[in-house]
Amino acid sequence: MEPILNKEEIARLLAAIREGKVSLDLEEDAKLTPNLECTPVDLFNLVHPDKDQFRIPNFDIILDMFCRTYSTSLTNNLQRTFSITRTSLESTEFQNYFMDNNNLGAIGIIEISPLKYGALVILDPKLSFSLIEIMLGASIELDPLHLDRNLTTIELTVLRTLFIDACKDLDKAFAQLLETNSTLIKLENNPRLVSIVEPEAEVIVGTFLVKMGDLSGEIQLVFPFATLEPLRDLLKELLNITTVTKSTWSDIIEDEIMELPAVVTARSGILDLTIAQILGLKKGDILELSYDPNSPLKVLVEDQVKFTAIPGTHNGRKAISLSGIDN
Repeated sequence: MEPILNKEEIARLLAAIREGKVSLDLEEDAKLTPNLECTPVDLFNLVHPDKDQFRIPNFDIILDMFCRTYSTSLTNNLQRTFSITRTSLESTEFQNYFMDNNNLGAIGIIEISPLKYGALVILDPKLSFSLIEIMLGASIELDPLHLDRNLTTIELTVLRTLFIDACKDLDKAFAQLLETNSTLIKLENNPRLVSIVEPEAEVIVGTFLVKMGDLSGEIQLVFPFATLEPLRDLLKELLNITTVTKSTWSDIIEDEIMELPAVVTARSGILDLTIAQILGLKKGDILELSYDPNSPLKVLVEDQVKFTAIPGTHNGRKAISLSGIDN
């Protein structure tokens, strides 16, 4: 509990207020206590810190899937252990993005069919030069390069394979929503030559930290908002139980069931024998079947009758021709 003032303390407090020693003005109190920093809050217009992400719900799941698949691709292709983690997901205008990021490395212009406007895959200069050194056989012990220049056309060509792999991994990430076909249209080293949407158009920028030993760098994926907007409803339903079940486990189980082998038997009749009669069978014995040669055969799938068929020959071999379905 808060301590309660006694009569003497209350009297001294009132006297100090009358003498002006204790101010009742909140602004003056704030000046007297500079260590306390306060910011006014409008409770009716609060903005969620992840407001931009909510415009494209669950898109971070797609990007995290890309992290896992692309880190595996880099590890397999370059025979070094890479890890990729998403560090941010932001929204900005296309022209502002390039104004804030003047020193870009390798820029890949990606077409994502059937989506419009495509996307950009960007490797920062430090990561670009380091990956080129690794692809050309540099030793692990060498320090990463820090070159203050643009990538040459030959260097961009060396990196082309990594961008093609990024396209494939983007398709794997989007496979949860729809089937896409991503292709690398062009590689650039000059941001002024890159234009996939209008300058004032909104873009969603995902930033990823790439690490391999002491090497670290950034990859950025830039998606025009217009590219992702048609996927909004699909992304909203991405984590729904019914959608997840339908698009994952049910499809997997259905596909696996279709590959299971089954025994199909064409049965002309049934013969009941005792164990003693079976043990007494010998070569040349004739067993009579309760079967009309003019009636169709019964075709069983495992132990269930599913079809009827007419016996005959085909290409010199015994065969049956299905004549009906037994319900």
